Amino acid sequence: MTLYPCLNDPGLIAARDAWFGKLQSLFDGTYREPRAFVLNGVLAHGKSDSYTHPEQWVDECLADIAENKANAIRNDKKFVPVCVEFGPYGVHYIDKILGAEVFFQDGQWYNRYLTTPIGELPEPDLDNNETFQLSIRAAKRFAEVGGAFPLYGLPTIASTLNIAVNLYGQEILVEMLADPDNARRDLETINRTLIRIHEAFRAILPKEQLQPVISWARTQPPGYGQLCGCTTQLLSGELYRDMIADLDEDLLNVYEHGGMIHLCGSHAQHIGTFRNMKSLKALQLNDRASEDLQLYFDGLRDDQMIYLCPCEGMTIEQAMKITGGRRLVICAGIEGEIPLK
Repeated sequence: MTLYPCLNDPGLIAARDAWFGKLQSLFDGTYREPRAFVLNGVLAHGKSDSYTHPEQWVDECLADIAENKANAIRNDKKFVPVCVEFGPYGVHYIDKILGAEVFFQDGQWYNRYLTTPIGELPEPDLDNNETFQLSIRAAKRFAEVGGAFPLYGLPTIASTLNIAVNLYGQEILVEMLADPDNARRDLETINRTLIRIHEAFRAILPKEQLQPVISWARTQPPGYGQLCGCTTQLLSGELYRDMIADLDEDLLNVYEHGGMIHLCGSHAQHIGTFRNMKSLKALQLNDRASEDLQLYFDGLRDDQMIYLCPCEGMTIEQAMKITGGRRLVICAGIEGEIPLK
């Protein structure tokens, strides 16, 4: 059943898949287009309370696409994926699943640290977890009625280190140094939970439509995953390599092609480790991380892509001078095209 027949329109699907093909060629090193690859999608909106009526909210998002946004994909200058994304509790979605108190204040979600000792974190019962099941209801509704055209973005499943710092604050960083075996117990518990959650969504959503979080601006070809590396800026290169990198690889390996790590701070101390992670196929840079584009472009493998959000410290012009458009996805709402010289 499809609520809106236009969301099965062969022309829309072909236009989307043609852009996926170009993006895959960039990943494969066979991109031959005369212009730089620019990505800037659109996100559907629903009016209902998604926390109480997720199915209705999904239906409203699909109506928004059918009535207003589907034809955005018909663009020959840049990739404009059209997406539904249900992201309950923002970056604290996993925290709530793992038992943290999560609350909304001043326009965003926060959580309070766990008071239980590090090393004793229990794995959640996902079958009976209200937060997880809420997000599953939305995904199932999309799979049932969403048609074959729109993309569906996952909640913020984040990463083991991000979640551990959300749950324990600086104490988990101290424990990684003072008692690494104890810290590792909780890190592994978190990572197993993240893997189970990714696998649950993969069992529901078509591969061609499933995208990790920020689906409209970090869009990858089908079969690629993503994790958030924000908090890696707090670690030395050695500590990330020895305590976290293998967990991140395990998470990316849920997807047949590996995937992306999002970065938004000062993470260049990890470039050597990133280069050696076989499952790591792309890094997404924004804000402070974008300013280090030269370091990433020079230090990563030739088959590792860079998704760049331009900023004052790294303009499109600077990025093109550094990369020549090679291995580069420009994530920006620009008009026109950027020729490759």
